[in-house]
Amino acid sequence: MKKIHTIALLLIFALPACNSGRQKEQSTDFSSFFRVASGKPVTLVLACYKTTLRAGHDEETRVRVSVADSLDREITDAELPFRISVTGDAKLLDAGRNEITPISRADTLTVWESSLNGGVCEFVLIAGNTPGKFTVEASTEGLWPASHEIHLLPAGFQLMQPAALPLPPSPHIRPPMIGADISFLPQLEDEGMKFYDKGVETDAIELLKSYGFNYIRLRIFVNPEHEKGYSPGKGYCGYDQTLAMARRVKASGLNLLLDFHYSDYWADPQQQYKPSAWEGQDFETLQRSLRDYTAMVLSGLKAQGTLPQMVQVGNEINHGIVWPEGHISNPDNLAALLKAGVEACREADPSMPVMMHLALGGQTEEAIFWFDNMLARGVDFDVIGLSYYPRWHGTPEDLSRTMHTLAERYGKDVNVAEYSAFKKEIHDLVFSLPGGRGQGACIWEPLNTWRRLFDDKGNALDEIRIYDSLADRYLR
Repeated sequence: MKKIHTIALLLIFALPACNSGRQKEQSTDFSSFFRVASGKPVTLVLACYKTTLRAGHDEETRVRVSVADSLDREITDAELPFRISVTGDAKLLDAGRNEITPISRADTLTVWESSLNGGVCEFVLIAGNTPGKFTVEASTEGLWPASHEIHLLPAGFQLMQPAALPLPPSPHIRPPMIGADISFLPQLEDEGMKFYDKGVETDAIELLKSYGFNYIRLRIFVNPEHEKGYSPGKGYCGYDQTLAMARRVKASGLNLLLDFHYSDYWADPQQQYKPSAWEGQDFETLQRSLRDYTAMVLSGLKAQGTLPQMVQVGNEINHGIVWPEGHISNPDNLAALLKAGVEACREADPSMPVMMHLALGGQTEEAIFWFDNMLARGVDFDVIGLSYYPRWHGTPEDLSRTMHTLAERYGKDVNVAEYSAFKKEIHDLVFSLPGGRGQGACIWEPLNTWRRLFDDKGNALDEIRIYDSLADRYLR
């Protein structure tokens, strides 16, 4: 693979107050939970509606900046100033498609200033001619910044799509999911954390089950104990701990969604580092290593009677897996690696559904780009998985649009495989998809992260009762 370079460029712009460029929303119903007229700003919100662009084709993405309160709700009367910075080969236009004139240049960064108008400001970013990666960041004094990494593909990237669209409908995946990723649990327990429901100490998995959860999601790293891995010397989220957690999930009578990261460390759109044990391998060997590793993990789970009910071949893989060979700029390689993982899953159990999981909850066009190119290259899967965090993935209207479009185009069930905010509303959106195409949703790490269901001492918060109502409505 041609090495990806970052192009340094500094432009500084002074802009007047921004025209929001707000598009007409699909429904006003979302405002009841997503928007507030006023409030205390906590973080800027930045949505780039395409994070993969081809260099040399003047491809563009809409960029939307807003501000949110502590509950992730957009504040519609916000008029605060902010700065946008861009590193890399790109230019920006205002919402009226007027190019912003630079007033100075330097080597590393592009910066200009604007302000929100009616709580929103929109731009158009146009890709340049040099393949690589660059970052778009929105920042202002006193608030958390927000950023996206944009990947520019070579100009010769071969676009492909399935021969006939929409695809014929695939079977529905049952049971529907109300899930929780609790991969941190062994770590928390080793640190002495306990969990309580109404003052009574309770196993965390049993507690979640009692409130209606029917799926547990577990991530697995290849060698997390490696010195550059997720858990040096300890191996959290490795093979042995995953088997132990799978036994606990099985004993509780819950279903298991296994999330292969194919890395020793976190795998997401900004990093898909190759496992240390696979370094230096030629591509044919790399394919075999991924296939054999997938088969080994599933064989171990099968031997103890805990084969997953669903498997993710990769985590948030819109920019690929196992870089650099499996980067999205090498679509044939990426497809070959994904097929190697899927083949191992099919051999372990042909009836076990396989998910392809992208961090593109609100990025409809980019999701189509990815699925078209992978399906046309022979990647086989059963479930479309999406991450939705409003700080990066747009509005609930955007999520709804993406799910509807993908379900109709590909005839497959859709799952919001990661979310945190708007717990009830995410499930309502998923399970209201036409034709029953909403497979479910899975909250990310509710035991101890920013939208958790427990306090610092492990006591279940009242918000957990939402899931009992959701289970009554959608599962029972």
